[in-house]
Amino acid sequence: MRILLWRHGRTAWNDVGRFQGHADPPLDETGRAQARLVAPAVRALAPDVVISSDLLRCRATAAELGIPVRMDARLREISLGEWSGLTAAQAALRFPAEDAAWRRGEDVRRGGGETYVEVGARAVGVIDDLVAEGLPGEDGLAVLVLHGGTARALIGRLLEIPSSVWWRFGPLRNCCWTLLRGDGGRFRLVEHNGGPLALTGVPAPGTSEAGLPPQMPAAAPDIEPVHSPSAP
Repeated sequence: MRILLWRHGRTAWNDVGRFQGHADPPLDETGRAQARLVAPAVRALAPDVVISSDLLRCRATAAELGIPVRMDARLREISLGEWSGLTAAQAALRFPAEDAAWRRGEDVRRGGGETYVEVGARAVGVIDDLVAEGLPGEDGLAVLVLHGGTARALIGRLLEIPSSVWWRFGPLRNCCWTLLRGDGGRFRLVEHNGGPLALTGVPAPGTSEAGLPPQMPAAAPDIEPVHSPSAP
């Protein structure tokens, strides 16, 4: 089986580096354009099943596929509690101890929310249920429309990688995807941060790369630590 993890398009909160968590901001104009651009490429892969987080930014992204989509709250973004709605600078001021631990790479409950280990445990249940249903089949494709943090946790779980090094996966960019292939219950990473928006920079004014409208950014600001955790 193949699993395509497709992150939602950009929101205004992504654009300014504001933590979202379970908050439900909609796609902004760029995010809607990203979803319209990438959806035909995902649809052309002929997915056997599409499952989306029930949050608005994922639902709107998945809707661009124009095919039936299941909703599943287990694919929601990591809950960030009181960090939700804050920028990185604001979180550092209000929660200095948590911020310091997070920047060391520790899997802490930011703002009283979830850990990445907990997110991975709930998200992998979606895959387990698909297998129990016999979906998507031996060489079939399941598309999961989800969030950056949830994708990282799910990648780590499916690849059976210790949670202490999940941070080594770079953030999945808006409307990009990760592809994994499974055989006998074991998965291999085939592609990360792929798709029509897999660009290295921002198109220059008046130009278009990979079909992008002029000046459409390929990625929102990266506000996450870049080192792997110190905690086991």
